[in-house]
Amino acid sequence: MAPQARLALTSGEPAGVGPDLCLELACAPLPCELVCLGDRELFAARAGQLGLKVKLRDYEPAQPVRAHTPGTLTVLHTPLVRAAEAGRLDPRNAASVLAMIDRAADGCLAREFAAMVTAPVQKSTLIEAGFAFTGHTEYLAQRCGAPLPVMMLAAGDMRVALATTHLPLAAVAQAITTTLLQDVLAILAGDLQRWWGIPAPRIAVCGLNPHAGESGHLGREELAVIAPAVDRMRRLGLDVSGPFPADTIFVPRLMAGYDAVLAMYHDQGLPVIKHAHFDEAVNVTLGLPIIRTSVDHGTALDLAGTGRAEVASLAAAVRKATDMAAHAA
Repeated sequence: MAPQARLALTSGEPAGVGPDLCLELACAPLPCELVCLGDRELFAARAGQLGLKVKLRDYEPAQPVRAHTPGTLTVLHTPLVRAAEAGRLDPRNAASVLAMIDRAADGCLAREFAAMVTAPVQKSTLIEAGFAFTGHTEYLAQRCGAPLPVMMLAAGDMRVALATTHLPLAAVAQAITTTLLQDVLAILAGDLQRWWGIPAPRIAVCGLNPHAGESGHLGREELAVIAPAVDRMRRLGLDVSGPFPADTIFVPRLMAGYDAVLAMYHDQGLPVIKHAHFDEAVNVTLGLPIIRTSVDHGTALDLAGTGRAEVASLAAAVRKATDMAAHAA
């Protein structure tokens, strides 16, 4: 069967599990042509370390899209400055990690790739190398010229988006404004229509404070900021409800009435979906002109090179990117 699309896969932190997962993924059937960005010599060395028989094939951009052959990894060679050792971080390779992301994003913008999938990076190493990197979400938004990226994790029918992403908790309340929430809700609704094919998305909005502020007795952000944003978007025709207490909206019988939940901050929404779907949740960046999905876990340095890393989340990210690309076609 012909593949639906050609996807770019960045292998992430070379000392982490990203290269391992790319090699393991290449051994399985895939619904797309996958082009993996990373160091060819690293892939060869890690395959030997893991005992995986994977044939490395150079990426040829001029070739038409072709079906994936299990046991073959198509590599867009992105050389490292220093040879990588599993579990040992080296800031000297930080520029190579960013070069993978840049090349994949530029390829998506040029329609060379239908989507990009990212293995995890080590933020601390990139920062130590002198790069102002707060996360894939923010970095890709800047690269693509997108004014407001929205981070969402998805697994099955459960979708949790974030109003704020990588902020200290002390900075969250000040960052949440009515305008921000209106913009995030517009992006969330629009991309659920565009990439998921949901004609009229139903969105539940979390409060910020315990009990959604308890009518102002436990905080006034719900009354002063969140509820006005919800009311405004409802007047514009979106099916938005809230603010709801975050400790109850995730109850399955309540969530069944919504297509997505908008949480106010990172650790309000993501622990719930990771608890329920850790091995299959996919990180999706909304608000971009391109499709980007990712795993829902980190670099797992202690598992790199051991063969014990789980490939399920990366496989789910590839499937989700392929599905989204089909909706966009």
